[in-house]
Amino acid sequence: GKHTVKLDNRTAKVTVKPFELEMGFQFELHVTVSGRKINVSEIPDLPIPKEWMRDKLELNFYKTEQAAGGGEIENVTYTKESGTAVITFLKPG
Repeated sequence: GKHTVKLDNRTAKVTVKPFELEMGFQFELHVTVSGRKINVSEIPDLPIPKEWMRDKLELNFYKTEQAAGGGEIENVTYTKESGTAVITFLKPG
């Protein structure tokens, strides 16, 4: 729709239009599970910031709670150089 935005002492009329986001990345992870921690290896080196990859890993393993196997995340330690991460859950499972 159409909107009016005030910037400093000026008013701008803007129109919202849909746009397509770039295609996402799909990759395979190798996982080792032990108590509260999961070791993830062979994470590909993608052209995204380190923080984004960390967030993607956290969301992926948090989301799997409904599919039995994930849960609330305490910490994610991601090392881009080695392509590894350790996901620590709040509760063992």
